[in-house]
Amino acid sequence: VQLQACGGGLVQAGGSLRLSCVASGRTFSLDDMGWFRQAPRKEREFVTAIDWSGSSKFYADSVKGRFAISRDNVKKTVYLQMNSLKSEDTAVYYCARRFKQVPLGTAGFNSWGQGTLVTVSS
Repeated sequence: VQLQACGGGLVQAGGSLRLSCVASGRTFSLDDMGWFRQAPRKEREFVTAIDWSGSSKFYADSVKGRFAISRDNVKKTVYLQMNSLKSEDTAVYYCARRFKQVPLGTAGFNSWGQGTLVTVSS
């Protein structure tokens, strides 16, 4: 499985970005997908996840109401729409996958993309 994330960049506080992550190599439609991020000098943290069908989503409190995850199983792509960006959202964002499981939760993601850098200037 390969995951290729893109869409990062430099944006002013209050702005928006849309990240994409394209999967290849296996049946994407059976995988839960997640986004994680790692800020400088900090541990990697969970951002959001979406189940294999797209019907269940879960967000970290820090991004709830500002970020939205979605997926297109035909295009084998998961998206992260980020609105009202803050300086504290600055990080490398990684997409990740795991075989579908219940509950959605934050654990068990075991395949990672290379990351895309998001920088929010204040």
